[in-house]
Amino acid sequence: MHRALKWLLFCCSVPFMFFSCGRGMKDGIFEGSGEGRNGPIEVAVLIENGEILGAKITEEHETAELGLAAEDEILQRVVNGEDISKIDAVSGATLTSNAVLEAVAEALNAARGKKKKKIIYQDASCDIVIIGAGGAGLAAATEAANKGAKVIVLEKMGIVGGNTNYATGGINASYTKEQKALGIQDSTDVFFNDTMAGGKNLNDPVLVRRMVDESAATVEWLESDLIGADLSDVGFFGGATNKRIHRPKGGKAIGEHLIPLLYKSAQKQKADVRLNNKVIEILSDDACTKATGVRVATADNEYTIKAKAVIIASGGFGANMQMIEQYKPSLRGFATTNHRGATGDAFDLVKKFDAELIQMEQIQTHPTVATGTGIMITEAVRGNGAILVNRSGRRFVNEMQTRDIISSAILSNPDGKAFLLFDQSVRASLNAIEFYVRQHLVVEGTSLKEVADKIGLPADELSETVEKYNAAVTKKLDSEFGRNAQSMERTLSKPPYYAIWVEPAIHNTMGGIKIDADTHVIAKNGNIVQGLFAAGEVTGGVHGSNRLGGNAVSEICVFGKIAADNALSYIGKKERVKNQGN
Repeated sequence: MHRALKWLLFCCSVPFMFFSCGRGMKDGIFEGSGEGRNGPIEVAVLIENGEILGAKITEEHETAELGLAAEDEILQRVVNGEDISKIDAVSGATLTSNAVLEAVAEALNAARGKKKKKIIYQDASCDIVIIGAGGAGLAAATEAANKGAKVIVLEKMGIVGGNTNYATGGINASYTKEQKALGIQDSTDVFFNDTMAGGKNLNDPVLVRRMVDESAATVEWLESDLIGADLSDVGFFGGATNKRIHRPKGGKAIGEHLIPLLYKSAQKQKADVRLNNKVIEILSDDACTKATGVRVATADNEYTIKAKAVIIASGGFGANMQMIEQYKPSLRGFATTNHRGATGDAFDLVKKFDAELIQMEQIQTHPTVATGTGIMITEAVRGNGAILVNRSGRRFVNEMQTRDIISSAILSNPDGKAFLLFDQSVRASLNAIEFYVRQHLVVEGTSLKEVADKIGLPADELSETVEKYNAAVTKKLDSEFGRNAQSMERTLSKPPYYAIWVEPAIHNTMGGIKIDADTHVIAKNGNIVQGLFAAGEVTGGVHGSNRLGGNAVSEICVFGKIAADNALSYIGKKERVKNQGN
């Protein structure tokens, strides 16, 4: 969207480019740009007498619900004279906040006569080149660089994180010390069976077994001094037999917690992370059986990187509607939760190797996306006690079923939508809900009747539904829909009450490049492509026909780390680990 810059007329008379002694800044209107969730955010800052007189967004592409609050708060603090280096991002809107701060910093540097330094990359070489700086790419970079490899990470977008930035749930892991401390009995076998059942047994059991077996060790790796994640809160998600989704204390969204830590760790280990660098070709030997590097395009030039191994971690294609419709026409017209860079570029890059693509038609919708926004409402809201009701004020599904089943049930409602209903006890149990409140996605009422009136539901039916659900919670038996008792810890009896209007949207592409358990890319003839590895959503086979919530972060971290370790083994890199914290 575009928003006009509304300066007062007197601003036109401000001396432009005159020097002022104030903060060493010239007077005038100066512009800067930062990369937001959906594209550049451009800011204009008015300087008068060396002081910041005003600041406005001149162009941005964020959704109104996602961007406005963060933009306004950050700019107000800037105008109030706060040091931008000490302004924290608005919780739940980290990308937007950081983009605004980046844009303001660029504008202030322009006012000080400092030009943004342009980097012209030259041909180079390294041990391992990684395509994509999302969760899988950063996990691989951290592991490989920490073990002594020279690593270059190439990210086509202007920010790191990819879809992992928007991960709200957590990371699934079984038989962890956190589960044991909380008295949760779980096992890798149960985790394996849940994942296979959730994917309708279309999953590759070898990949699933590797993921679940490595999950607890991966959580410990993320919590180690190398990265420093907090995964102490363990909750319940759909399709799981036991509580196994690990997240920061208080239920904070996992993505905005984990990505900054992985990025900082990768940089600390001397991985060279390059933004706005798009890989346009994977280099190979003459027979196209071995990867030997990449060709890269930037806004200013093209260059090559020769590498001993290449790891593809570029994500899925959930934002490429042409591909979505090609593989699953029934999803035509659906919204998506994916970031705009999730366009499946890697599938063209691996054609020269005749790499096999599998299960490309397996595309998941997330059932609870705030209607018309693309903002996913984490499954943890339901896991902590919320229910789904239709326009009649009635429950219509087991809220902790797998995502495909719940999405289908919601789409079966006359309007294809539903309301997520919860009370103050659920809100207090999950920090992530505060973001939805700040984005004006939540309708609040002091009573069920007030909420019902505000969202247009019959109050008597809604009250009866909640009364029946509360009785089921008390009995720990949902005879109506069979909801798991572990996700029925709270009655909905503590006002205020809250509702969010939700609908399914494209969320995860579960098909992709075929890999083995060591993340080697597999060609159609069954051979591995030498020196070429892949991890994360760009691959297929782990999730089958339906991904369980919490398994995406498991997949990217487990297989990102495995890809690094096997790439290191392939190139014969056996240097001493630089940081013993892992």
